[in-house]
Amino acid sequence: MPKASDIKKNTAIEFNNSVYIIKDIERSVPQGRAGGSLYRMRMYDVVTGAKTDETFKDSDMLSLADLIRRNVMFSYIDGEEYVFMDNEDYTPYNLNKESIADEVLFIDENTQGLQVVIVDGAPVGVELPTSVDLVITETDPSIKGGSATARTKPAILTTGLTVQVPEHISTGDKIRVNTTEKKFMGRA
Repeated sequence: MPKASDIKKNTAIEFNNSVYIIKDIERSVPQGRAGGSLYRMRMYDVVTGAKTDETFKDSDMLSLADLIRRNVMFSYIDGEEYVFMDNEDYTPYNLNKESIADEVLFIDENTQGLQVVIVDGAPVGVELPTSVDLVITETDPSIKGGSATARTKPAILTTGLTVQVPEHISTGDKIRVNTTEKKFMGRA
């Protein structure tokens, strides 16, 4: 059983006789407390989809739920659902757009390294690789010699995500983006 401080995003835990998937974690250190951090976790019930926020001390012990990760690739959009195809046995996994709203900003048909998280036989989330390669659809014109400065400009990518890029990058360039920090890492 891991401590609350060891839990990461997209981890499934058993809590209050239900299985929850953790979508977001905020760490805070209250003033005047000796040592202990607090972890506020936004969790979704995998069966009902109900959202709940819970706060745990860093030393609280949490029990992990049984989950399976399968390597998948994005296949197509069916109404409000994104369909992913298993890389080995071609099983389709449908996930509601709302449940993976943060992840879809990094997913296009060329995204490699995706994993679907399955709890009790049902897909509950998508795990992203640490970085993805996306194409810029719109940004201000590039400035010649702009690589010498540290100034940045916003760029809109094919998925709708907006990131700050150096001034020498232009529309049509393929760039690498860090999925945890939503930051430009370099040209792809």
